[in-house]
Amino acid sequence: MSKGLFRTENEFVRWLQTLAARAQGQESAQRPEKGVKLGIGDDAALVGVRNRHELILTTDMSVEGVHFTRRLHPPIAVGHRALARSLSDVAAMGGVPRYVLVSLAISKEVTREWVSGFYRGMMALGRRFGVRLVGGDTALVAGRTFIDVVVAGEVSRGKALRRSGARAGDQIFVSGPLGLSALGLRLLQSKAARARTLAPLAREAVQAHLYPEPQCALGRFLSQRRMASALMDLSDGLSTDLFRLCAASGVGARLWAAKIPRPELLDPEDSLQLALHGGEDYQLLFTVPRRKASRLPSKFQRRPLYHIGEIEASKAIKLVTPEGNVRTLEPAGWDYFR
Repeated sequence: MSKGLFRTENEFVRWLQTLAARAQGQESAQRPEKGVKLGIGDDAALVGVRNRHELILTTDMSVEGVHFTRRLHPPIAVGHRALARSLSDVAAMGGVPRYVLVSLAISKEVTREWVSGFYRGMMALGRRFGVRLVGGDTALVAGRTFIDVVVAGEVSRGKALRRSGARAGDQIFVSGPLGLSALGLRLLQSKAARARTLAPLAREAVQAHLYPEPQCALGRFLSQRRMASALMDLSDGLSTDLFRLCAASGVGARLWAAKIPRPELLDPEDSLQLALHGGEDYQLLFTVPRRKASRLPSKFQRRPLYHIGEIEASKAIKLVTPEGNVRTLEPAGWDYFR
């Protein structure tokens, strides 16, 4: 490959084998870790699947100029975010992520250092969640970099959670603050704001955007305890993702604006708009039957769970303002086709 990347594909594969082995604390790339029968370097990966479990498969693309830019996003953050998106999908099913395949179409404009940073970011996150890189594909292309991440996870048979289980009367919860990632992106895009990133809220927002934290442990808790009737992750904004959950369940919803956790900005309406439509928070949105809601802890792993509304039989999604006014909430988050 040109521009200091790799001279041959075999050199890249050997480099990646070594990097993956080091990430898992292995002495040799020739000794696959437990559960991996055959990993990087063959025609396909071969991994074990446990009895009484179902396989979860998810894939996410990250496209330069759409999901990241080299000007704003360090390569370590690009790798972290690319994997975090798929881990969040597994969390939304109540599963445990196990293996990852990465296909990387590398722009001729990037350097070997950029590729190395990308994989370091991805593998650092994978190591924390016990996820092993077992293969993928690579190509060198003119123009933008394209990334495709496939994650395989598992869930106990019959315990996978879906979007389609919400019923009238169920209570709506989210796992954390919304709108921080969108605020972080705004700060990164603004040179004046970047100069003020030492402010606590600014630091938190930039961190939330560059290094989102998948909520896999909470997803497993809701699945194993059979607490949630419906579950999905918040990747495209609360207004859009709640619309999708309600459409899948054949219901509507009523949200209380005052209870939606969001950044504390000088302009309360701006703060609310970020929380409703910002996207890329990768928190969990879930519903709990009213009879079980009292058993849901107020905090999970010392982080608050926020009760923000309830499911209704009507198909509309309504937002109740702090003044008590009710308005229809239209999906206005991220949509590739809009």
